[in-house]
Amino acid sequence: MVSSPRRVGVLIGDGIGPEVVPAAMTVADAAAAVEGFGIDWEELPFGAAAIASHDDAVPDATLSALDDLGLWIVGPHDSASYPVEHRSRTPGAVLRTRYGLFANLRPAKAFPGVPATKPDIDVLIVRENSEGLYADRNMTVGSGEFMPTPDVALAVGLVTRSASERIARVAFEAARDRADSGRPARLAIVHKANVLRLTTGLFRDACREVGEEFPDVEVTEQHVDAMAALLVRRPADFDVIVTENLFGDILSDLAGELAGSLGIAGSVNCSTTQVMAQATHGAAPDIAGRGVANPVAMIASVAMGFRRYGLIADDPGLIAAADRMDSAVAGTLAAAIATADLGGTASTTEFAAEAVRRVTGP
Repeated sequence: MVSSPRRVGVLIGDGIGPEVVPAAMTVADAAAAVEGFGIDWEELPFGAAAIASHDDAVPDATLSALDDLGLWIVGPHDSASYPVEHRSRTPGAVLRTRYGLFANLRPAKAFPGVPATKPDIDVLIVRENSEGLYADRNMTVGSGEFMPTPDVALAVGLVTRSASERIARVAFEAARDRADSGRPARLAIVHKANVLRLTTGLFRDACREVGEEFPDVEVTEQHVDAMAALLVRRPADFDVIVTENLFGDILSDLAGELAGSLGIAGSVNCSTTQVMAQATHGAAPDIAGRGVANPVAMIASVAMGFRRYGLIADDPGLIAAADRMDSAVAGTLAAAIATADLGGTASTTEFAAEAVRRVTGP
């Protein structure tokens, strides 16, 4: 019996977006079909193509459509190549701010078949996504970065108790969900309170206080520089890491490389009601159009988006489809089928086709 289709927005993006996003959609369609439902993909103007057609990288028509959607997928954007008048805010920042996507979840796990610097890494970095030292998301008016003179540049760092508590709860719940009989619930709070005493000290203290609500979660703390070293030295000691925006951005890129490549690193940005699936990698314009882009991160991001929104909307079909997608990607990589960046010979579409075969096969 086929159930009603799920509506999902699609923002293709720039560079390799027109290659990796359709590849992920193909795998998602196959997984959904096995679970007995379809997907109504609603493609919306976005990025350089939207500038050409609407004179805006994120047009009002796109935002109006997203207002009514709980889940959408986003390809990479190459905002550095946009005309100067369109560079004031990145498309991602526009979406994160408008929809309050305060949590950025970035797992890093090594796959069998993919050479990894640290094959035992399996961490989830929970990154506060709405404030910190990011100029595009910490001011109501104007920029958080400014220059009082041509030779002096300043940046405002924003940390609030409410946002810190909010992301801490997401992280503690994730630690509890990831625990199993063989692995206790563990969470590391990462800060730099020995130097940034007021800002990251507030973040640390808010996380500590939320932790009192989760007595079953084992809590440790690390300064961000020590955390970077420990991820390189012994990543298996860590499970969930919660940290502020800039630290989370840096640590998640490091963890992704330790797991094998940013090309396999999925990611979602979410609130309590909406989810945006977007891979951590960039638009890679140097390889765009050649059919060699690695779609794993985009497929993994869509699977994460299905799972996260499935939990929000109490939709077990989406969660089951996500599991099928993850299993298919892992099986494809384990069979030594990979794109050139991982040492393989498969094209973008060939990898997606093999993942589809594994989704639909026995």
